[in-house]
Amino acid sequence: MLRHTLRRLLVWIPTALLILLAVYALAFYGAGDPIKLIFERAPGDVAYDPERIEAIRERAGLNDPFLEQFGRYVLNVVQGDFGNSLISGRSVTTMIKSAAPVSMQLGILAIALTALVAIPLGLIAGLNQNTHLDYWILGSALFLWAIPAYVAGPIMMVLLILLLPDAQIPYGWGGILDTRIILPLIVLAFQPIALIVRQTRAAVIEIMGEDFVRTARAKGITERQVAMRHILRPILTPVITQLGLIMITLVNGAIFVELVFGLPGLGRMTVQALTSSDYPVILAVTLIASFLVMAANLMVDLAYPLLDPRASEARSA
Repeated sequence: MLRHTLRRLLVWIPTALLILLAVYALAFYGAGDPIKLIFERAPGDVAYDPERIEAIRERAGLNDPFLEQFGRYVLNVVQGDFGNSLISGRSVTTMIKSAAPVSMQLGILAIALTALVAIPLGLIAGLNQNTHLDYWILGSALFLWAIPAYVAGPIMMVLLILLLPDAQIPYGWGGILDTRIILPLIVLAFQPIALIVRQTRAAVIEIMGEDFVRTARAKGITERQVAMRHILRPILTPVITQLGLIMITLVNGAIFVELVFGLPGLGRMTVQALTSSDYPVILAVTLIASFLVMAANLMVDLAYPLLDPRASEARSA
């Protein structure tokens, strides 16, 4: 297990470098000069002072070859320095330290909510295949799946204001114990819940035809015991895998949720950086998002042997 974990961690290094290289190349060769953008936003008619712009570019090392700039950036990142924002002038590292905890807490809570709601519903739907209860659960899941976060967020906020005019408007961040987090959390978990319900239902239907399930029923074990002892554990392996992949969906979906509900997380910071071509922030957020996705995949991989001992035996063989 330890060797496998270390091997997976070593794979992170070239993967992170390739992602960073791709994003840095897009910023380097893409449209838009960051220094000109700074001058264009500055008050006064100084946007087209070529001598001043050239001096700043030279001082910032932006006239150096691509590989030299990229190598310097990687060395700084290894030391925890992502540079300074072109817009605010603040340290990007400080900005990430402020925004990342918000997004991480929101994402972890959304995953927990998804698991608590979707796995039991998927299990119930699978055990009651082709019944009204199954159709109701599956239909609700498809309905939730069809509503993207940027549509569900504004609609639910309007409905809350219309139905409960005295309720606190869910805008801003007050921590995970603040009631304002409930609505954005539900919106963020909409599509993951739908996906896990369908995944769990399909896994239950497939495993109900296995010999060991029929044998358990032939022994006179109750349906509740069959479900909890013989069906639930095998289906958790593909479901946990899917939950790990959902982290990617949460990273994308959190952008709109954080914008709509005014949450000061990485998603809102990403949108502000993209709209203002703030390249240091874009690079840092991309790297952090990639790190979170790889960390989620690693956690899923390490959870396999706990859920299915055959995975551990196959790995050690």
